[in-house]
Amino acid sequence: MTYELLIADRSYSSWSLRGWLPFAAFDIPVEVSVTRLYDDRFARDVSAFAPGRTVPVVRTPEGGLLTESIAIAWHLAEAFPDRGLLPTDPVARARALSLVSEMHAGFAALRGACPMNLRTGWVGFQPSDEVRADLARLDLIWGDAFEAHGGPWLCGAYSLADAFFAPVATRIATYDLPVSERAQAYVTAHLSHPKFREWREAGFTDGPEQPIYDMDLERRAFPMPG
Repeated sequence: MTYELLIADRSYSSWSLRGWLPFAAFDIPVEVSVTRLYDDRFARDVSAFAPGRTVPVVRTPEGGLLTESIAIAWHLAEAFPDRGLLPTDPVARARALSLVSEMHAGFAALRGACPMNLRTGWVGFQPSDEVRADLARLDLIWGDAFEAHGGPWLCGAYSLADAFFAPVATRIATYDLPVSERAQAYVTAHLSHPKFREWREAGFTDGPEQPIYDMDLERRAFPMPG
């Protein structure tokens, strides 16, 4: 028996992306099922998988349930200590733990104003002062991490910290948000990551666009590198 993961629309569900990347980026086998947001089957699929109301949700090989992306991350880091989900260096590891926790609990203004959308870019989005404050915080903590650990990822090698910030990187790309040159390079690294590219392509098979994510803005192509 292997891990089983239930996610929703890959083009839109940032929580699902944070639940999937710890498996995909660190080569941990998992069977993935996909449900559809804002559809009658969503509640049915989730309740059939686990006594919860949200995705992602994981059933472990032993039959345990993980119903939060941060719980999935911590479980896999503990279960697969040799896969590099967290740095071995204690200073880098402490930073990675802190970054994951801040991402899980913070950046409410950015996440609320700029839903993840991997099917389009938008032209002319005007960030509020609250969103700009979140972007300034990102520039600060990302820059501090790069200076401390040398890059190319937040704590040196790709870790859970990067997996958790992947959906934020896509928001910066989708809405063309103002960030520093160094932060923009980090966004490009996420969009170039093979597993992210795999995720985005798979999203087009999940169904048509979700109209609830439309904005009263001009569309442009989603800015994939290369």
